[in-house]
Amino acid sequence: MIDVLVVDDDFRVAEINAKYVGRVPGFRVVDRAHNAAQALAAVARGSVDLILLDHYLPDRTGLELVQQMREIGYGSDVIMITAAGDVETLRTAMRLGALHYLVKPFTFAALRTRLDSYAALRRTVDRVGDRGVAGQEQVDRIFGALRTTPVPSSPGLPSGHSEPTSDLICAVLHRADHPLSAHEVAAETGLSRSTAQRYLRHLEQAGRLHLSLKYGDTGRPEHRYAWVKP
Repeated sequence: MIDVLVVDDDFRVAEINAKYVGRVPGFRVVDRAHNAAQALAAVARGSVDLILLDHYLPDRTGLELVQQMREIGYGSDVIMITAAGDVETLRTAMRLGALHYLVKPFTFAALRTRLDSYAALRRTVDRVGDRGVAGQEQVDRIFGALRTTPVPSSPGLPSGHSEPTSDLICAVLHRADHPLSAHEVAAETGLSRSTAQRYLRHLEQAGRLHLSLKYGDTGRPEHRYAWVKP
């Protein structure tokens, strides 16, 4: 098993990412951290092969944490999962040895692709390591293991819809303990109410959500949506 540390200052995002990791065979989440100090303490305790690391942390940036880890001598691998998309942050992540860089919001399929390529890298390194010396063919095989194939958009989404937005709404409804209105979903996701309503309508028509009506004082029913459990 590959032991994973999930680092994100948002408790809900950390939980979603941890659930995503748990769905990929061969990986398990051994700890969660919500700031750099907690993450460093988790790494110091040992048994962390891979860190899924947010860049924007309350006490320091994720890349500052990676730099400190390298100076101390901690060799846990890092995949950045962050909303930071500026070129300078990308360059710094590459210099510090981040193996992948996933920009939020992302889909489960996108994360799984990165995790699968990381697992392939570890298997390749282990096989080559048994020989003690790597020739050019083995070196090419190791670096080639990190290549990922772009994940296509879901064919079930209508024009004008994006898979990351759909996954974000699904995640909110999946963890909710009661039906939500479009207004509540918009507040949870940061989307506009009209955008949330458009996605909710599509997901309900696709059979992924259950629609119920709540009648208030105005007499006009409020549409409320709940995740359809398999």
